[in-house]
Amino acid sequence: MVSRATRLIRAAGRQVATDADTSHLGKFKAAMWPDAAALARNVDMLLVFGGDGTMLRVARRIAGSRTPILGVNIGGLGFLTAVPSEELGSALKRVWKGEFRFEPRVLLHAGGEAQGKQISQNALNDIVISRGITSRLIELDVHVDGEALTRYRCDGLILSSPTGSTAYSLAAGGAVIFPTADSLALTPICPHTLSNRSLILPLSAKVQVQVISREPETILSADGRIVSELSAGATITISRSRSTIRLMHLAGTSFCETLRRKLHWRGTAF
Repeated sequence: MVSRATRLIRAAGRQVATDADTSHLGKFKAAMWPDAAALARNVDMLLVFGGDGTMLRVARRIAGSRTPILGVNIGGLGFLTAVPSEELGSALKRVWKGEFRFEPRVLLHAGGEAQGKQISQNALNDIVISRGITSRLIELDVHVDGEALTRYRCDGLILSSPTGSTAYSLAAGGAVIFPTADSLALTPICPHTLSNRSLILPLSAKVQVQVISREPETILSADGRIVSELSAGATITISRSRSTIRLMHLAGTSFCETLRRKLHWRGTAF
C-alpha cells in the first residue's frame, strides 16, 4: 500500500518523503527523515497507513504540528482514518484538486508524580486510571476544578477527549461526542454504585484523580499505553493539552456519515 501511494504521488508530479522506519519497511527510495516529528516539520501532508492505533501513535509524536494528517485505513474499524485503502487513488486526486478540509483535534494531558517520577503525558483518545490484573475494585477520589465530585469504587476511570468518545469510553457506556465539541467525558468502568454514570464536562475543566486504594495495583495509561503504576496517595491531573493535531477529511464527508458507516446505524430515512 505504501509503495502504491508512492507511485501515485510521483505520478502526480509531487515529491515523496518518509520517516526512517517506513523507509526500511517499504524498501523504497525517498527523502528520509529520522522520525515522524522531523518528517512533519518538512512536508505539506502526512499519509498514515493503518488503523486507529497507528494514528494515535503518530498523533502523539507530532503533537503541536500544523501539518495535516490523512489516515488510510488498512486496519479494523478506523474512526480516525478518513480513507478506505481501496479508495486511495481517487482520494489523492481529490486532495490535489483541493477537495478537502482541515479539522483540528485536541489532545488531553495527564500530569502528576508517580513512583518518584514526574508524569507529563499527552493522549489523543483517552487517559485511563484502572486496576491491574487483580479483579478487585479500586477507590479513586475525583475533584473537578478543585471541587469534590465523588469517590468511585470501580475498575477504573476513563477521561476521554471528543475524538476518543468512540473508543474505550463508548465500550464502557459513555456517550458519542462530536469530535469538534468543546467537552470531555468522565466515564467509570464497572462502577459499584449504579448511579455513577458517564459525565460530560467542559473541555476547560481540570480533573484531579487521587488513588485511595493500596491494593490492588493501579495503572495510568494513555491511548492504551501503560505510563506508570500509581501508589496510594498519588494524584493525577487531567486537562486539555496545549497541543493539537490537524486531520484531513475529504469534502462531502461528515461525522454523521462516519457513524452510519462505521457503527452500522440504520433507519427508515437511509
